[in-house]
Amino acid sequence: MKLNLTGNIEELRLGIIELEAQLSFTWDEDGLLVQVEQGEGDLEVNYENGEGRIKCAQPIHFYRALGLLLEHIHRNPSETLHLHETPYFDFNGPMLDMSRNAVLKLDTVKQIIRYMAAMGLNGLMLYTEDTYEVESRPYFGYMRGRYTQAELKALDDYAALFGIEIVPCIQTLAHLAQALKWSYANEIKDQEDILLIGEEKTYAFIEDMIAAASAPFRSKRIHIGMDEAFAVGLGRYLAIHGYRDRFEMMQEHMNRVLEITKRYGLQPMIWSDMIFHFLSNDKNGFHYPLDVDFAPEKLEELPSEMQYVYWCYGTREQEKYERIMKKHKELGSTPIFAGGIHCWGSLSPNYGKTWMTSHPALKACKAQGVRDVIATAWGDNGQETNHLVILPGLQLFAEYGYGDAVDDTTLARRFKACTKLDLFEDIVALKYMDETPGVEEGNHWMANPSKYLLYQDVLQGLMDKHVEGTPEEELPAHYRTLEQRWRSCKEKTEGAFHALFAFYEQLSRVLVHKGMLGLDIKRAYADRHAAALRELAEHRLPVVHAEVNELRRMHRRLWMETNKAQGWEVLDIRYGGIMARLSTASDRLLDLVEGRVDQLDELEEERLMFDPNLPEGEGPLTINMSSYQRIVTASALV
Repeated sequence: MKLNLTGNIEELRLGIIELEAQLSFTWDEDGLLVQVEQGEGDLEVNYENGEGRIKCAQPIHFYRALGLLLEHIHRNPSETLHLHETPYFDFNGPMLDMSRNAVLKLDTVKQIIRYMAAMGLNGLMLYTEDTYEVESRPYFGYMRGRYTQAELKALDDYAALFGIEIVPCIQTLAHLAQALKWSYANEIKDQEDILLIGEEKTYAFIEDMIAAASAPFRSKRIHIGMDEAFAVGLGRYLAIHGYRDRFEMMQEHMNRVLEITKRYGLQPMIWSDMIFHFLSNDKNGFHYPLDVDFAPEKLEELPSEMQYVYWCYGTREQEKYERIMKKHKELGSTPIFAGGIHCWGSLSPNYGKTWMTSHPALKACKAQGVRDVIATAWGDNGQETNHLVILPGLQLFAEYGYGDAVDDTTLARRFKACTKLDLFEDIVALKYMDETPGVEEGNHWMANPSKYLLYQDVLQGLMDKHVEGTPEEELPAHYRTLEQRWRSCKEKTEGAFHALFAFYEQLSRVLVHKGMLGLDIKRAYADRHAAALRELAEHRLPVVHAEVNELRRMHRRLWMETNKAQGWEVLDIRYGGIMARLSTASDRLLDLVEGRVDQLDELEEERLMFDPNLPEGEGPLTINMSSYQRIVTASALV
């Protein structure tokens, strides 16, 4: 497809060229005439009599409009098009977690930026706890793949081609365990991951962070974190100063940090959960309790210039979202909303829960006039799930940003048009790695068998009592079907997406063989079935060992294709642990069969439910254990 784009488009030229391959067109004077008009108002796309016209207010609207026009021409070249869209959000886009070991390569971030441009997403947050360069503090982000100032500036320059704003997203109170683990931080540390409020050296440290994090970017906005600081004031602060009202401490700390952001001309925002937590009597319930005391005397010290970010990843009712948004308005401004594309805590994305929570959340945002929305993509417990799986979720946020009728058919069509990938349904279907037989449709409770069945020890089988409750052939058959599906997906794509589906194909193959292996070992041991035990030791366990090693190689290929190398060593260690324990299991079974020991202590113990408190009505596999440390052993790992 050749397009002759005309009009006042000089500022769009470089972005247009960057999108040619992705949107399947070339810019050519001999091509189909497309008149571009930039001005105030909504987004309009017209196609009639072999000519196109785009009207837009912002560069990001143009790139979305260009994608819409090309989608129409590719599908219906003989039909006219008159499309009008109203942008509902001023800031809309992902927050990419770069702090859980996986720091995306610059080329990967640029690839995501191009996808965002075609979708019409204009905001990107890079969540970096310590993975950015602070020149005066060499141990900050040491050996963590931190971004240099030059790398961050290069990303900002690239995003600016499309009118995309990159906002630094850091922490200035809690969630700083990786930054504070070095000896330089001893004097500024309250708890393992929380800064010491009131200490002057703390604020010198924070100023260094804010200066470094904001310097590479055009944006004057900065997210300074401050969420989940539940233990603030209860560590070294308590020993030094005694107990103090912790809401007062938060107020003091926010004001001190705002003195810094003012000096740098920045517009700060924070996660709002601690405000609600410290002003509520319900310390153990919902993370945004409605009984919060927002009396004027409580709020008079809160800085008026702060924006508050309401985060919620689990609610399924629009009305509940709206109630919390209304409560936020009592703080003096309309909140920013942060939802979640569930890609954390497992090896697979959870699109059931992503859909169940995002649709009502984004409808609530529109109803309450929330103009800024963030699609968080966290990477808890090692970023085992690759960031590329979030793309269908980004399409959802994009379509809600410009319209109201958002369904899977529309999303799949738009996804293919924006990314050139015929993979929408396949990426969404990765949810079935965890939405196994016995897990409720949608997987609201975030069961993650693809993770715990991979990592759990075959001799100790901490999850085996749950696996025991499933029909014997059901689980292997489920993963066998998925293995075939991912093989087909792998064969129809290339590059990073080929590596992505090759990984899931191999993971499915491993789970076919390993998922119920612990039960087979326990049964053969209980029967003292010598032939079965020898078969397990000499054949089945070595086969699984080889398959796990191949999975490690597949995962490493995907990681290295998309991420910096630092951080992969953690997953190497995890895979190495699986293989070492499989080898030990073979040796132990042979010791028994060949008479060198009379019993195996691990197999003598009665298996218990890992979690006896399953959600009411749920099957035994409906457990969520995102912590590798808890899955692999009942002993102390560190």
